[in-house]
Amino acid sequence: MSLTHRILFEDNHLIAINKQSGDLVQGDKTGDEILPDLIKDYIAKKYDKPGAVFLGVVHRLDRPTSGVVIFARTSKALPRMNKLFSEHKTEKTYWAIIEGKAPNKTARLEHYLVRNPKQNKSYAHDHEVPNSKKAALSYTVIKELDRYTLLEVKLETGRHHQIRSQLSKIGCVIKGDLKYGAKRSNKDGSIHLHARFLEFIHPVKKEAVKITAPVNVKDPIWKAVSKL
Repeated sequence: MSLTHRILFEDNHLIAINKQSGDLVQGDKTGDEILPDLIKDYIAKKYDKPGAVFLGVVHRLDRPTSGVVIFARTSKALPRMNKLFSEHKTEKTYWAIIEGKAPNKTARLEHYLVRNPKQNKSYAHDHEVPNSKKAALSYTVIKELDRYTLLEVKLETGRHHQIRSQLSKIGCVIKGDLKYGAKRSNKDGSIHLHARFLEFIHPVKKEAVKITAPVNVKDPIWKAVSKL
């Protein structure tokens, strides 16, 4: 699918993309092409911009995760968007498909996460431990299939691998997430975690912005839960 069909929101200051699993928001040791470069090419061609195109990374999604990711198109919007995210003035809602059933239909989880950079993994603890950061989220069961359950997850904090780590801690392993205990990987290397909704007040126009990212209906399990 071309980048044009993945654009969820665009104006003079911001652009939001429906990130596919495997897309890199930021460069890593693989040296693979990154999403910002694709977006810059798109902007340069669409608006016939000579020279370098400005594009600021506001937040990130893990490589195997899909869903809405937003970038700043102006130097005015970037620090304002960064502030919205750092001060948790955005509402981020994810969809996660877990193996089996959830222990409760709805719950709030509070843990203390310790990040291990060498493993690129975060460990969730029930109580505060050295070098830990408090993490909180709430989840609600949206739909149950035979072997999987769709959860809607709302973040209160923004920690490294927070949803993956916290859900794994309570036995709700995300489908395909080998790092956090999944029985098997997904063939395409994805995990069934999707940034579904993003809501915030536009940093320049001061209007409410609500963005929804469709799931990948080519995936049979996402397709099964998408008819909501």
